[in-house]
Amino acid sequence: MSISNPSTPIPNGPWDVVVIGAGAAGLMTCLELPAQLKVLLLNRNTSRHSSSRWAQGGIAAVTRPKDSAESHAEDTLKAGAGLCDADAVRQLVEEAPHCVQRLQKLGMAFDREGDALATTLEAAHSHRRVLHVQDQTGRALVEALQEQVERRPNLLHRRGVRATQLWIEHNRCYGVQVLDGTLLHWLSARAVVLATGGGGHLFANTTNPAQACGEGLALAWQAGATIEDLEFVQFHPTALKLEGAPCFLISEAVRGEGAVLVDGQGQSPVKELSAGDLAPRDQVSRSLIQTMHHQGVQHLGLDLTPIPSGQAEVRFPTILERCRELGLDPLNQPIPVAPAAHYWMGGIATNLQAATNLPGLYAIGEVACTGVHGANRLAGNSLMECMVFARQMATIDLGSLPRLGVHQRDSSPEPCCQQLHGTATAESLTRAIADLRELCWRTAGVDRSAKGMKQSLASIRKDLQHIGEQPLLKLVSHQPQDICHHLDDTARRDLNLLLDLNHRQLTSSLMLEACLFRRESRGGHFRTDAPAEMPQWQRHSRQKRGEDLSTRPVRS
Repeated sequence: MSISNPSTPIPNGPWDVVVIGAGAAGLMTCLELPAQLKVLLLNRNTSRHSSSRWAQGGIAAVTRPKDSAESHAEDTLKAGAGLCDADAVRQLVEEAPHCVQRLQKLGMAFDREGDALATTLEAAHSHRRVLHVQDQTGRALVEALQEQVERRPNLLHRRGVRATQLWIEHNRCYGVQVLDGTLLHWLSARAVVLATGGGGHLFANTTNPAQACGEGLALAWQAGATIEDLEFVQFHPTALKLEGAPCFLISEAVRGEGAVLVDGQGQSPVKELSAGDLAPRDQVSRSLIQTMHHQGVQHLGLDLTPIPSGQAEVRFPTILERCRELGLDPLNQPIPVAPAAHYWMGGIATNLQAATNLPGLYAIGEVACTGVHGANRLAGNSLMECMVFARQMATIDLGSLPRLGVHQRDSSPEPCCQQLHGTATAESLTRAIADLRELCWRTAGVDRSAKGMKQSLASIRKDLQHIGEQPLLKLVSHQPQDICHHLDDTARRDLNLLLDLNHRQLTSSLMLEACLFRRESRGGHFRTDAPAEMPQWQRHSRQKRGEDLSTRPVRS
């Protein structure tokens, strides 16, 4: 692998494969692609933050004799509330043990109990099958993969590069437009893999980092890719809720080891649920929200005292350390928690080979909708989904070289003379993003209703149309493939903010459209004005640019 000087423009291709996103899905994709392929890995971040790195709980796979793929599949299907595609679930559970072996060969050091891999129990699992590395599984996974990616031949990794538009002609993907330092230009490729993560940061309360704003989904929808199941958002029941402190996840594995939820009187807010503290996440989150509303409080408690203190110190060092840094005493007093947006079950529709409806365009990880998760993801299946579907890239069919060939970039980039139009400023764009996140939390959070969502959707559509008139965004959408533009620092900052707001508005509006379309409650989608699950809605929702919302049947 090579990491070129950020001041040197990325060669415009043709690349064999451009991978967008450097979390678990993107990194594993790079490792599974045939070694002879010329691969470009684009990482929007200059830091090491990613949703994969933040994952605490673990990765689900059958590794014990008393467990079985059939049981793992049954648990996944049950959690998915009738919307899991059985063929995708079979692929996940059958390939999961092989992926564990692959990860171990790549240097992933899972916790062990003697000679066996250590496992824990998480919500809605019938067996202890969630593998882990203390409470830092995502971080350990990403670091192990990064180390291997750095050794991969024929790969260029560039940080701080933002994908701004997919190159689509004749209904095929031929590459991507990027904001590469000060340059806005096009890259030619035989295939593009979106591994950009989900959209949890569309909500004010979330366990996700800021880049989890649905950007890859917005790019794909604009290009004509089919989107599925955007109404299904998983709200994790136990995110830290402390005034003045950042929201961060308190892993479900803590409850799997014996911690219990309590209200201010020490009573269980989930006692009515058949599985109690380890019921599916959507059920637990709704119970907590209802209790909080009834008692007029902003948080409830997570009591760790049932876990022996020594065991908790060994198993959850990161969680305990972060709580103590905030002045909490987590082993003696309940941790204040409340639900927060955590995972998007919907995304870009793919087949079992991770291919979208657009030839040359693939999607892997949370940005994709493979059919595995249905209406509610089973804990531990998300990291494994990244591994299993990245594995399909080993046999990627690139076909012939792109018909369009390579456009030669002008040796002298054209200067960008555009600037923010009207009353827009960097400060107003930043405020608009914050206001949009609050709006999504209020009207499309754990509890939803048609009235609030319709009002929000109308407001977002109006703002989306207005922001689309900004000259900098028009520069992006109308740039010819053989032209390169140079942006000064102000224009680059403003364009980044405009793209962030524009993509958030687009994905938020698509999500609200899907929420209004599904007139029932199922899994991670709960409507107070339609609280029952309806058999006629046991179908996937579908959205595609220029077409009305529709459905497709669940695959067997």
